[in-house]
Amino acid sequence: MSDEIFKRSVRIERPAAEVFAWHERPGAFGRLCPPWERVEVTAHEGGIRDGARVSLRTKIGPLWARWEIVHRDYVAGRQFRDVLLRGPFAKWEHLHLIEPAGANACVLTDEIRYRLPLGALGRWGGAAFTRRQLARMFAYRHAVTKADVEGATAGARRCVLVSGASGVVGRVLVPYLQTQGHTVRRLVRGAARGADEFRWDPLKEELDPAALTGVDAIVHLAGENVGDGRWTAKRQAKILASRVQGTRTIATAIAARDPAARPEVLVSASAVGFYGNRGDGILPEGAAQGTGFLADVCRAWESELAAVETLGVRTVALRTGVVLTPAGGALAKMLPAFRAGVAGRLGSGRQWMSWITPDDLAAMYERAIMDRAWRGAINAVAPEPVTNATFTATLARVLRRPAVLPIPAGVLRIIFGQMAEDTLLASTRAEPARASAAGFTWRHAGLESALRHVLGKMIS
Repeated sequence: MSDEIFKRSVRIERPAAEVFAWHERPGAFGRLCPPWERVEVTAHEGGIRDGARVSLRTKIGPLWARWEIVHRDYVAGRQFRDVLLRGPFAKWEHLHLIEPAGANACVLTDEIRYRLPLGALGRWGGAAFTRRQLARMFAYRHAVTKADVEGATAGARRCVLVSGASGVVGRVLVPYLQTQGHTVRRLVRGAARGADEFRWDPLKEELDPAALTGVDAIVHLAGENVGDGRWTAKRQAKILASRVQGTRTIATAIAARDPAARPEVLVSASAVGFYGNRGDGILPEGAAQGTGFLADVCRAWESELAAVETLGVRTVALRTGVVLTPAGGALAKMLPAFRAGVAGRLGSGRQWMSWITPDDLAAMYERAIMDRAWRGAINAVAPEPVTNATFTATLARVLRRPAVLPIPAGVLRIIFGQMAEDTLLASTRAEPARASAAGFTWRHAGLESALRHVLGKMIS
């Protein structure tokens, strides 16, 4: 039985050695996993050199498929191969080949030789689907690899301590920092499972002091999810406490260190909810605080950073908009209805939405770590906010579905209460004035490009 062969190449304007080094770093596999796929690595030993093994599982519909992979044919700076030992394919051999194209460029080629299970029946039922999925996946992977390597920042690499590393943003940021050459440590609430994990309990204001030893920067992402359920008084208290006490715990740990051993910078998440519901007004970082629960939470959250500034540690608050990813958050919750063709604008649809892709947000966090000029509040949003009506129409177009069933504001208020007012119906037209002035370059400045990237709907 003959093999099926999939092959795709991309030119990258960096030397082959740099591209190969990117693949050897710990976060490479995480960066290459598309956000629409459910993939969990259960074990990984030995990097990509011969004999190294990876165990993972992928979700296909309601079922999980397990993969056992071994790496072979390693040639430093040039190639390595993944060979399936056990898994959902009858055969799977994936060659990663990096060939120089002059002194400062190279061509990355992925070639997969595979056989579907069940012989002729498998080919009849799954051949076309598999080719489409591979084309979709590798268009995404090559776009990420090319942008990551070509956009790599100069300067010494940092040791970064991250809270909230298992959240939607953290799952992108950690591998991004790793593939850029930084060392990453994680703060975890459970027992530490490795040398890069350290325990903390923000509600008890406890943090293992060893976590900060040798750390250059802290990224603080942890906080109760504001989009899970109605905002009861108890839930609002948890949302506020998780942010205030988490930041305070980190500030206390920094203060306990010798001044010469303190990190250079603390970069904290915040949100454009700081501005509240402001209609059509354009909101740069100097705009006043708005009203509402989220605005009050953001003000209290950012105020905790003042204590860190007094310790001589630079602080940055990234006021983030809607993070566009099917892996979680607002977009993930919208997708089932849009895919079913039973969705539409929310309320009037005139409310402004400020958004950003995970890749651009990760790059902003790294810039905040590396650039000493970044200090204080910075709007972490794309430069082209859109109204909800434009957002829903664009998402429907990308998915090739209708979006003709609007949800009245009254229905949203009944279902979600105050959360609907502060999130779904609030109009926040944030402008990334400071990032733009600093020369930050967005990979996805326009909404349709962003949605096509994160949903794997790129036009070849």
